[in-house]
Amino acid sequence: MAKVPVGYTDCLAETVAALAEPGCLLVSQGSDGKPNAMTIGWGTVGVIWGRPMFVVLVRHSRYTWRLLEEHGEFTVNVPPPSLTDAAVVCGTKSGRDTDKFAATGLTPVAGKHVAVPIIDQCVVHYECRTVHRNNVDPTHLAGVVMDEFYGAGDFHTIYFGQIIGVEADDDARNRLSG
Repeated sequence: MAKVPVGYTDCLAETVAALAEPGCLLVSQGSDGKPNAMTIGWGTVGVIWGRPMFVVLVRHSRYTWRLLEEHGEFTVNVPPPSLTDAAVVCGTKSGRDTDKFAATGLTPVAGKHVAVPIIDQCVVHYECRTVHRNNVDPTHLAGVVMDEFYGAGDFHTIYFGQIIGVEADDDARNRLSG
């Protein structure tokens, strides 16, 4: 499917819906150049410091966290409903011991704006460069959030990725609606 440049808000409703279910696929890579895909459900798109941003949260225990620390670029890829099974694999297996691209049949393709690849079978692709990151500070969390999400103490780093480019399939909206 042909990829065309789009504005960062052109497929925003579809992106937010995908974050909720089945999740978007965040691709990162370390200094070895090997890509890894992780399903994310926590993220948001907006304007910070006058720049379009994709903000993602990654727990310190995740393999992806190490890759993001090594290489400050990432892509967020919106899968069509046909990739729900792949999203499950990418959200339940660790890249430490599983090549998720091989396990799912997903195809990494060179991005146009960052060194990290996009996923060819996905329909919307955000190419991002980290401009800031900070760790969730448990002393500033509401008790209900702490109790519900951080009982084991496995906190997130919040990555602010400036959106450098966005591409989508010609028929992205049709493919995302099922």
